[in-house]
Amino acid sequence: MTDNTRSFGASDRPEFLPAGEEPPQEPSQEPSAGSWGASGQETSPGGPPPPTGAYGMGPGWAPPPLYPAAPQREPRGPNIALYAALAVVVALVAGGVASWGTFLLTRPSSGIDPGYSLSAPSKQPTARPPGSVAGVAAKVLPSVVSLEVKGNSEAGTGSGFVIKGGYIVTNNHVVAVAGQVGEIRVRYNDRTSSGARVVGRDPNSDIAVVKPDTPVRAPELPLGNSDGAVVGDPVIAVGSPLGLTGTVTTGIISSLNRPVEAGGSTGSDYALINAIQTDAAINPGNSGGPLVNASGEVIGVNSAIATVGGSLLGAQSGSIGLGFAIPVNQVRRIAQELITTGAARTSRIGITIDQSYQGQGVRIATETAGGALPVTPGGPAAKAGLRPGDVILEVDGQPVGDSRELIVTIRSKAPGDQVRIKFRHDGEVRTATVTVGAAPVPSARPS
Repeated sequence: MTDNTRSFGASDRPEFLPAGEEPPQEPSQEPSAGSWGASGQETSPGGPPPPTGAYGMGPGWAPPPLYPAAPQREPRGPNIALYAALAVVVALVAGGVASWGTFLLTRPSSGIDPGYSLSAPSKQPTARPPGSVAGVAAKVLPSVVSLEVKGNSEAGTGSGFVIKGGYIVTNNHVVAVAGQVGEIRVRYNDRTSSGARVVGRDPNSDIAVVKPDTPVRAPELPLGNSDGAVVGDPVIAVGSPLGLTGTVTTGIISSLNRPVEAGGSTGSDYALINAIQTDAAINPGNSGGPLVNASGEVIGVNSAIATVGGSLLGAQSGSIGLGFAIPVNQVRRIAQELITTGAARTSRIGITIDQSYQGQGVRIATETAGGALPVTPGGPAAKAGLRPGDVILEVDGQPVGDSRELIVTIRSKAPGDQVRIKFRHDGEVRTATVTVGAAPVPSARPS
């Protein structure tokens, strides 16, 4: 078997000899020129041989280094390419900013397209048919005024309209603020104005008449016939709601003969009216303004609105589509009396109502209350045969549901008018014709 390991023979290892003996000499060999001796000096040919027993690794041997030396890099200069790229980017950004700034500074202030234009408006006539809302408004507006009223501690605004003779009709609750020493200023549709004074006012109907201090140039507004109005007729309300003069709203008549409290809720300003109800928007400041029909004729004076809470007030809250106007036929009579006499008569039939009665119709009281007899002796009701305790069921064929309906129905009539009353007396239904009378004229003169 072949052994690849190396064995040491006699010629491969030194012999151990006794001290002082020289080892046998092997045939000498001439060293080659340029060999090195033990001292590190180059020996000449034929010099002493290298020492025996030394295991050198050849000429110039030295121990290998512990770690290989790191390669030395040559120093490098700045990266010229990177700097050049950055310079190009900065130049581009700076150029863009400069260009945009130049555009903003030099662009024309009127726009960027000088040749742009829109088509001209079409030439159409501005006239409107007389029966249209615009046509009626154009006819009515010059006759409607705004009233500014100042008193000792109160102030307010309202509306009014011009009638024959340069008088102005409005609501009593609009001018009542002025009292005896207040100030009233009338502002017309053409923006002129004038001071004014109260000619007369009637709290029971909530109507007042004012006379401007200077001649009135505005045209008078024609008065229509409220008895001919029917539910569903178109109407227009004109006035100064919230001080916005010349405001026009439109709607229809939504009900007739609606008993409504107008003016103040208590005291001398309390009024009950047999109102025209409309859904035309009426707001505080509309009071005293006209409600007109499609022909531009006044059929009512706007006086009250219903609030969300259910109350009926002369100038509170805002429109919820329930406005009320005093019928112009009643306004016509009241205004004429105020102008001619300074006071207006309140229609009545001479009875006292039993407010505790809960049955059908309205019962005449059976006892004296507050000094007032149940039936005024010699009054209209007494002459027609009505007696204490009788129950009134109808007036002119219209059922009477409560005392308010009876009051506003009678007040809507003029003194001297005749009404047919159906009533129950001792269980028997009867009919009588009653001639409407008038309450005594109040002694207080107009403020």
